[in-house]
Amino acid sequence: MSVGVVFIIFAICLLIAVPISISLGIVAVLPGLFDPSFTASGSFVIRSMLGGIDSFPLLAVPMFVLAGIIMAHGQISKKLFDIFAYFLGNLTAGIPCAVVVTCLFYGAISGSAPATVAAVGSMTIPFLLELGYEKKFSIAIVAVAGGLGVIIPPSIPFIMFAMASGESVSNLFIAGIVPGLLIGFLLMAYCVYYCKRHGEDKEKIKTKVQELHEAGFMKVFKDGFLALLSPVIILGCIYSGIASPTEAAVISVFYALIISLFVYKTLKWKDIWHIFVEAVHTYAPILFILAAAVAFSRVLTLMQVPQTISAWILSHFTNKVVLLLVINAFLLVVGMVMDTTPAILILSPILVPIVTQVGMNPIHFGVMMVVNLAIGFVTPPIGVNLFVASSLTEVPVMDIARKAMPMIGIFLIALLLITFVPQISLCLLGG
Repeated sequence: MSVGVVFIIFAICLLIAVPISISLGIVAVLPGLFDPSFTASGSFVIRSMLGGIDSFPLLAVPMFVLAGIIMAHGQISKKLFDIFAYFLGNLTAGIPCAVVVTCLFYGAISGSAPATVAAVGSMTIPFLLELGYEKKFSIAIVAVAGGLGVIIPPSIPFIMFAMASGESVSNLFIAGIVPGLLIGFLLMAYCVYYCKRHGEDKEKIKTKVQELHEAGFMKVFKDGFLALLSPVIILGCIYSGIASPTEAAVISVFYALIISLFVYKTLKWKDIWHIFVEAVHTYAPILFILAAAVAFSRVLTLMQVPQTISAWILSHFTNKVVLLLVINAFLLVVGMVMDTTPAILILSPILVPIVTQVGMNPIHFGVMMVVNLAIGFVTPPIGVNLFVASSLTEVPVMDIARKAMPMIGIFLIALLLITFVPQISLCLLGG
C-alpha cells in the first residue's frame, strides 16, 4: 500500500468524524494487512502501542492533568486572579491583563490549554461581564490566553515533543519561558489598545478593586501566596535537579491536594474520588491517542516516509526562510484539524531531520511547533479552547473565533519572531 493511499484513508476517516485514535489505529494496521511481507504486522502495531506508552517521562502527563483538575476544584485560579487584580485592577485594561497573567501562572501549574481556559474562564468571564466588558471580548481573551498553558512550562505538548524527538524535557521547559512571556505581554498590549478604543466602566472597576484593597495587601497576598508558589516549586524542583519532570508532576499533585484540603479548605475528602474519576476520563482518551499515534509514526518510519518527505522538501525549498515559512503554514493547518498529541508524535520524526539539516536547533523547533499548535487551540474547526469557552458561556464557537481574530494575529506575530529570532527560545539555555 502506498503512502498516499494511507494518508487519503486517514483524511477520509477524519472527515467522516471517526475518532482520531481509531483513525490512527486503522491506518497503522492497513499496510501490514494489504502487504503480508511488510514488517508492520498487526502484532507489531500492538507491541508498538504498548511500548509507546511504557515510558517514565510520559507519566508526567497524567500527573499534571490530575494536578490541574485538583487546583481547578480547589479554586487556585481565583487566588491567583485576586493577587493580579489587586495590583493591576486600577490600570487601563488592568482586569483583562490580570486575566492574561492568571492564565500564564495557571498554565505553569496545569500544563494544559483547555484546562487553563476551563479553570480561569469559569471564574473570570462572569467577573469581566459584571464589570461591563463586552461579552465576546471577555470570552475571547480567556480562550486565547488559555493557549499559553501549553507554552509556559510545565507543558504537556513539550513532554510529547521530547518523547518523539529524544530532546530533553527540562531544556524544552526552559526554552518555553521567554516565548510564553512574550506572547502574554503582546496580548496584554492588545487588551490596553482595545480598552482605550472601546472604553471601560471605571466606576464599577474601581468599586470591585477597592474591595480587594480594603481586604488589605497582606490578606490578599496570604491567600494567594501558596497558589503563586505552585509553579515555583514545580519548576524549581526540575531546574535545581531535585526531581525529574515526572517526579515534579507527582509533587505537584500532592502539593495541590495539601493546600486545597488543609490550607484553603476548598476541597473536602468526599470530593477526591470524583476528581480522580474526572482525571481518568480526561487522560484515558489522550492515552489511547498517544498509543495509536506512536504505532502509526513507527509504521511511517518503516515505510521511509520521513526520509522521502525530507528529501522532497529540501529539494524544492532550498532557502531557509521560505522553508520555515512553509513548515509554519503547514503546522498551522494541521493545528486547525488535528489534536496536538498525534500532530506532535506523527510530524516530529518527519520535520526534525529537515530543520536540523538547515541548521535549526531541535529545541528551538520544538518551541516553534508547540506555538503553532497552540494557535490551533483557538482556530476552527477543532479549536478546543473555543469549544471549552463556548460550553462555559453558551456563545457560539464561530462568534468567539471572530472576536479572537486580532488576538490570533498577535499570536502569529509572536510566532514569526520566535521562528526567526532563535535567541527568544534559547537565551535561557545559553544559546
